[in-house]
Amino acid sequence: MSTSLPTILVVDDEPHSVAAMRMALEDDFHVLEASDAAEAWRLMEEHWVQVVVSDQRMPGKTGIELLTEIRDRWPDTVRIIVTGYTETADMIQAINAAGIYQFITKPWHPDQLLMAVKNAARLFELARDHERMTLEMRYLGTAASARTEERRRLLQAGLGFEKVLRGPNSPLNATIALARHFASFDVPVLITGEPGTGKTDLARAMHYGSLRADRPFYELNCAGLGDEALQAELFGARRGALPGVTQTRAGLLQKADRGTVFLNGIDTLSPAMQVAVLRVVTEGAFQPFGAHETLTTHARLIAGTHRELRARVADGRFRSDLYYALQVTELTMPPLRARSEDIALLAERYLHEAASEHGKAARGLAPAAIAFLQAYDWPGNLPELRNEVTRMLILAQDMTLGADVISRHILQSRDPREEEHCSLPDLSQLEGTLKDRVEIMEMRILGETLTRLKWNKSRAAAELGLSRVGLRAKLERYGIEPHAAISEED
Repeated sequence: MSTSLPTILVVDDEPHSVAAMRMALEDDFHVLEASDAAEAWRLMEEHWVQVVVSDQRMPGKTGIELLTEIRDRWPDTVRIIVTGYTETADMIQAINAAGIYQFITKPWHPDQLLMAVKNAARLFELARDHERMTLEMRYLGTAASARTEERRRLLQAGLGFEKVLRGPNSPLNATIALARHFASFDVPVLITGEPGTGKTDLARAMHYGSLRADRPFYELNCAGLGDEALQAELFGARRGALPGVTQTRAGLLQKADRGTVFLNGIDTLSPAMQVAVLRVVTEGAFQPFGAHETLTTHARLIAGTHRELRARVADGRFRSDLYYALQVTELTMPPLRARSEDIALLAERYLHEAASEHGKAARGLAPAAIAFLQAYDWPGNLPELRNEVTRMLILAQDMTLGADVISRHILQSRDPREEEHCSLPDLSQLEGTLKDRVEIMEMRILGETLTRLKWNKSRAAAELGLSRVGLRAKLERYGIEPHAAISEED
């Protein structure tokens, strides 16, 4: 079999089923075979697999469990499940939660299987094209860059809920499940969460998971915009109504045209704008800035807020009728500090994206680096993590990014005595005597310095103005030892 053909892995504990799938696929693909999850995992590590086709019922791990683990390790590999449970709602829900591309019911026809795998292989190639185009954009002219960026945007948007990366036990899963349920219902949605928690990604995923998926999606951040600018962006403006507006401008509610408008930072709206938005939500009507005529819109409105609106309603800073009009359902995006299990996945994704964008190869993150990232609270949420990973990539001298390139304040946030992901209290919250507080700060500085210098005690002692004996005494006093993934150097 020519190795130039796309590689497909079929997983089934019944030999005759594997043989039947091989016969249907071998003319068009290089087919690998596995009888259980363990063998499939070994083949995934040894080969570059584009598509996995797995039976659901197998000894040990089920097909969904296997494909979920493959998604977490190799997210670009397209996954197909073969099952006989066509009428079970729980099975369909599990397939959706696992992010499986397609399910095929038994008994299947060879042409049906071949077409499904061909489409999956094509989807894999489109994703690879996206990665290649990201690198090419740095060298293209303006017109070509615009075309490539548009194609990249459409590819990303088409991923929908798959773009919202999370682990199998993430606290975000409950939010995603509820969002999937409401995506297809044409009702307003309120998304709450701290800045940077991914509210826009969730709103976009709901749009592309709805019947409006072929229509436009727009996002407008209300924070920092005055009423005139906000009205012009959202409702449009009549010619001459604003300086520099020489012709009538359409607003997002017109441009969306049966699509979706995500209005983020709705908690910052002025009383006048709250009234205007209430009219859009309840009547679908609005007036362009500087105009007297009333227009109607069929766009769906999803709202995002950085702050708890119930409290703002209680103290009179937000209209109760607008709040209840928006709150048909309320989705809460948890902060990154509550998603420690997701940090490794997110950091690896951001590293991959940054490596492609900046043209610098990287293999991944060392376990010690991930431990420090997971122990930090991330007040800036996803953007802060993305920026930190990009900074680490730029500073790194090795293909695998270690803890030594992590920012000092993140290194100091983790208890250097703990192997587990244990964070130290905020310095502003420290209690006890002056001696106790100074000792905690000293312990943080020792751990951060040694980690950054890869546990080279000679360099650490010189930087801290200590002798080797003095440094060793302090380490023994505090019980600080090298992390298991770090080799100690003299």
